Amino acid sequence: MFHVLTNAMPGSDMTTTIIMLVLMVGVFYFMLIRPENKRKKEAENLRSSVKVGDEITTIGGIVGTVVDVKTDKIVVETGADQVRIEFQKWAISTNDTAAKNAEAEAKKAAEAKAKAKAEKKVKKNIDN
Repeated sequence: MFHVLTNAMPGSDMTTTIIMLVLMVGVFYFMLIRPENKRKKEAENLRSSVKVGDEITTIGGIVGTVVDVKTDKIVVETGADQVRIEFQKWAISTNDTAAKNAEAEAKKAAEAKAKAKAEKKVKKNIDN
């Protein structure tokens, strides 16, 4: 009797399966595919924005200053010996100069926000 009641709506199993598949694809897209594409885009922007004078770190851990930028390669000068090494742009792991600049900008913004908050508090105290 229970078996008869569960099959009362023919095609409902197929509809449920399709809905579950669509939901799984949506979850995979938003949890895996989209963030990975975002990371790839950020890495490409990092590599294309490297300029002469930037301090970078390669994926191999070599730290140095960029002295020449070519279409798909960069020349990095490392250490006090001024050894110059040529790398493919895809070998850049981080742009330390850009990271330091972004950190300084964030610090300035936080200080400005704190200053504005303190001025607002002082103004409020004066008004009372």
